[in-house]
Amino acid sequence: MYVWARLARTLASSNKRGPYRMGGESRLRFRCLPSDIDFNLHLNNARYMMLADVGRLDIFNRSGLIQLARERGWAPMLGSLQTVFVREIRLWKRFELVSTLETWADTQIIGRHRFVIDGDVTAAIVLTTGGIYDARGRAFVPIQDAVAALGIDATPREPTEAEAIFMASHTGLRAIAKSGG
Repeated sequence: MYVWARLARTLASSNKRGPYRMGGESRLRFRCLPSDIDFNLHLNNARYMMLADVGRLDIFNRSGLIQLARERGWAPMLGSLQTVFVREIRLWKRFELVSTLETWADTQIIGRHRFVIDGDVTAAIVLTTGGIYDARGRAFVPIQDAVAALGIDATPREPTEAEAIFMASHTGLRAIAKSGG
């Protein structure tokens, strides 16, 4: 089951966290519930991805992107993700999800979702690449255009080596998928 109640709570409480600023963080607190676990009694791998969705939607909502996307016929879309698990999040354990927009290049934006336990111990990181699809124009929007449309004056930093490799991997795997391979 999707995390609808958590998403609704996050969206309803977004005003308390204020507007999202480029370079800022979305910090959401959760507890590992019985509906989140697998047979090992820890947060299951699919739940990490669903909670990362909640972190992304918090950023999209607080930055104004959801409203802008509705007005322009755009749709923010996830392209791919890469996950590394370092520590488990056991049943009933409290944890924090720290989501950030790291950088962008052309039509791809890199997001990072860090699952934190015990103060500042990283349990997992989900790195994402995504874009904003313009349904009317049938093309992905250059991220810098979306940033400008939001009224934000920001320049992306150069992707780290790991981010560049991730973006290239996404592009290559997408080409394979499109060719039927």
